[in-house]
Amino acid sequence: MKTIFKLFAAAVVAFAVSAAPASADIKFGVAAEPYPPFAEKGADGNWKGWEIEIGNAICAAMNEKCEWVEVSWDGIIPALLAKKFDVIISSMSITEERMKTIDFSDKYYNTPAVIVAPKSSAIDGTPDSVKGKIVGVQVSTTHANYAEKHLQSMADSVKTYQTFDEHNQDLVAGRIDAVVGDSLAMSPFLKSDSGQCCEVKGNLEDVAVFGPGVGGGMRKGDDELRAKFNAAIAKIRADGTFDAISKKYFDFDIYGSGS
Repeated sequence: MKTIFKLFAAAVVAFAVSAAPASADIKFGVAAEPYPPFAEKGADGNWKGWEIEIGNAICAAMNEKCEWVEVSWDGIIPALLAKKFDVIISSMSITEERMKTIDFSDKYYNTPAVIVAPKSSAIDGTPDSVKGKIVGVQVSTTHANYAEKHLQSMADSVKTYQTFDEHNQDLVAGRIDAVVGDSLAMSPFLKSDSGQCCEVKGNLEDVAVFGPGVGGGMRKGDDELRAKFNAAIAKIRADGTFDAISKKYFDFDIYGSGS
């Protein structure tokens, strides 16, 4: 009887273990702030967008189980270093400054930065054109770094915002004179009813600030994960998955040129 009971108990334990949900092998970190069309939460509470689909495709190409962990943008690198997740997939540009703290995968997209202002404005992105003006940027971004480096000396001020949407709202309301941001992320705003006030006034270039593109941010020393992630990017680029996902969102090559 004891033997039968032990066998039964072992079977129950085995079933319980097999029935338990499998934990994720890899966790992806995404900024909690909405950043369409790259990433935002749907009405059902699930994350959606181009970058979410690309991240899921990379996960599948690595043959891993993955989950998304949300965190505020300005705390996303500290959260990575604290091992809250393993890879930042949140439109983070590869820059020399960030590479002092973390490593990056190969790039998986690259779009230019722009300055956006009211259509009637003479602002064109040059320092002289923002003299006495207020320029809005999202905090802890390459766009903020660019404005600080190139525009702050002439602008009345460079105002930082926690989210991308907040500086767009202040631009529409006339509380600021221009914003610096990603050209693709600005596109939905400029096509919206509220965004009809404004237009792109010029592309902004500085490789030292913006880097070669956007990549997955990882802790230094996670070389095996970085190699697998890079191989997965190459795989979805080669087998057509990257293009198939991208065509649902964009009518141009988001991967961009260069390294």
